[in-house]
Amino acid sequence: MDVPTAADVASAADLLAGVAHRTPVMTSRTLDERLQAQVFFKCENFQRMGAFKFRGGYNAISRLTEAEKSGGVVAFSSGNHAQAIALAAQLHGVRATIVMPHDAPEVKVAATAGYGADIVRYDRYTEDRREVAARVAGERGAVLIPPYNHPQVIAGQGTAAKELIEDAGPLDLLVAPLGGGGLLGGTALAAAEWSPGCQVIGVEPETGNDGQLSLQRGEIVTIETPRTIADGTQTTELGPLTFAILRDTGAEVVTVTDDQIVEAMRFLAERMKLVIEPSGASSLAGLLTLAADTVIGKRIGVILSGGNVDLTRFAHLVQSQ
Repeated sequence: MDVPTAADVASAADLLAGVAHRTPVMTSRTLDERLQAQVFFKCENFQRMGAFKFRGGYNAISRLTEAEKSGGVVAFSSGNHAQAIALAAQLHGVRATIVMPHDAPEVKVAATAGYGADIVRYDRYTEDRREVAARVAGERGAVLIPPYNHPQVIAGQGTAAKELIEDAGPLDLLVAPLGGGGLLGGTALAAAEWSPGCQVIGVEPETGNDGQLSLQRGEIVTIETPRTIADGTQTTELGPLTFAILRDTGAEVVTVTDDQIVEAMRFLAERMKLVIEPSGASSLAGLLTLAADTVIGKRIGVILSGGNVDLTRFAHLVQSQ
């Protein structure tokens, strides 16, 4: 597969217009004063199915031929890509099967099933989800759409950053969560094209810094499945496409602890009245770890990638400290 470009992001934006929500950009005077900067939050928790993943999922399914659509699609995901593919498939009248880990948040499992998808469960700690998904796709004659290492998925995810730059203006710094790199890869493409000179930073869990290690070593590093509350970033490696984009655009990566993620979730809930899932709040957590000279006086974009979190779990987390 070819590495996507900014032109692919622009094409995805045209395709998604009127289908995906143009999510709001919000600010916090409290945070601006604290950081001595201007921070603009792209609130993808208000996206269809509650996360940015709808953008890439819909874009990918839209590009399938009618013959490919007739066989259905298969995806593997802990939750948000699952819901995105399930909803996008429903909108296209395409059958969807989603391979999900046994410990995926039940709110995400229920939502995926609610969009009409068949669900196949697996153990993320003992089974390879790609092997399971490939087997299921082969058995059903379906097209496999991976969660991040796919050019049209990456291009679709990049439309969130494109919109943020259009609505907030040029940025000096843009921060996004990093799992497999679909969102960060698309973000890096958008920033390079529509806000030249903008520094792009991805945020990973401290226990799962495969992306950081990969960029440091100049090759894809594979790790064990990380244990973290941020289920959307529980990936073990970047994809060849996302790695190439992050390497070539000069993106950087920082890591955060679960406690730092929870503190970010609490701030977003208390000060901005936003319910953000752990993975989504990791971008703010990462911003808060940066050195003062990196942020003071800067115009900063932060992508809050989603809000699909069980409210009981959310309440437990934000009250836990």
